[in-house]
Amino acid sequence: MKLVHFPYFRCHSLLAYAGNRIIGSSLLVLVSLMLISQGPAAFAQENRGYKIYQFPANMIPRVDGQTDDWASFPSEYVVGTDQLWDDSKHYPAPDPTNLDVKVRVAWIKGLNRLYFLYEAYDDYWDFTLPGLHNDTFELVVDGDLSGGPLIAEQHPNQALPLWDRFVSFHGVHAQNYHIFTPAVGKDWALAWGSQPWIKRLPYANIAYSYKFKPGGPGKLIAEFWITPFDYAGAEGPERAVESVLADHKKIGLTWAVIDYDNVLDETKKGFWNLSKNHKMYGNSSLGTIFTLMPLAVKDQPQLQAQWSFLITDMAKRQVTFRDESQGTVTRWHWDFGDGTTSNEPSPIHHYQKAGNYIVVLSVVGPAGNSRMAKVWEVVLK
Repeated sequence: MKLVHFPYFRCHSLLAYAGNRIIGSSLLVLVSLMLISQGPAAFAQENRGYKIYQFPANMIPRVDGQTDDWASFPSEYVVGTDQLWDDSKHYPAPDPTNLDVKVRVAWIKGLNRLYFLYEAYDDYWDFTLPGLHNDTFELVVDGDLSGGPLIAEQHPNQALPLWDRFVSFHGVHAQNYHIFTPAVGKDWALAWGSQPWIKRLPYANIAYSYKFKPGGPGKLIAEFWITPFDYAGAEGPERAVESVLADHKKIGLTWAVIDYDNVLDETKKGFWNLSKNHKMYGNSSLGTIFTLMPLAVKDQPQLQAQWSFLITDMAKRQVTFRDESQGTVTRWHWDFGDGTTSNEPSPIHHYQKAGNYIVVLSVVGPAGNSRMAKVWEVVLK
């Protein structure tokens, strides 16, 4: 028996979500064996320093196909045609007179969404046919960086029937979107897998802007957002697990631009790939890594009190508080709402009585002072 080697993190993901997936017993045995034989060294996504910009919460881009609300996006984060290569080998080097692409990727803290501004000039836009023959932005996202194959054709157990491999595996732990540029007379994307619900509101949205006609030259803008999933099953969103986005988190993200330059001649088609591996479309370990950036310094408050809590022992009414203030803090003062206080940054507190409490954190720093009160969020019985 030939062992198929899976990245370690992919194996972990399969086991973690086995309860949510329709996985054959042979695959579970195979995964267990691979966990023993594989380690983190097998993880192969390429980190070339790509960054995902964070918009402030009051500057969420409108999905209207316009670029004005992307004005603050750093130019050094833009990924252009110069980063791509035509791995169909029809074109030796990028030619901006043939195809010129700029991609911007952003996120907003608290929303598990990736926002994209896709701008492309093409000398020949091909979008008249109803099938896959269409200029396309093909996007692969792996929100938990689990790695490994994501399509039925690359399933590690090819003995399973195709239908089983497709429903239980294809697009489940990482997602592939064929985004048609533009989409005319058909849905905006093929969400390649058994879960087409991921391309619909409230999980995705898109707007186009262009003036060219089929076969003509011109510029297209596609502004859209998608939701990455650690688990997206064929059964629908009821048991789906969104990828949680956070400062400095690294995710798997890569793309290719499929450029048709002649309706009938396939040798005129370019497959402009961000990854160095052609099969990135079906294996997220063959893609690239992007890092979710924190807010730019100019967008951060000089001082703003913020905190969270976790009830760590309900029987003892024990609550662990965590300071999450922004800016430089030199002094903390907690009022727990029961007549007691603390000057620790992140205290643990025991309440004597049941009740709903108003908890207040006051902080002091070089920029001044700030207060954050939360009314009746701490509730104990």
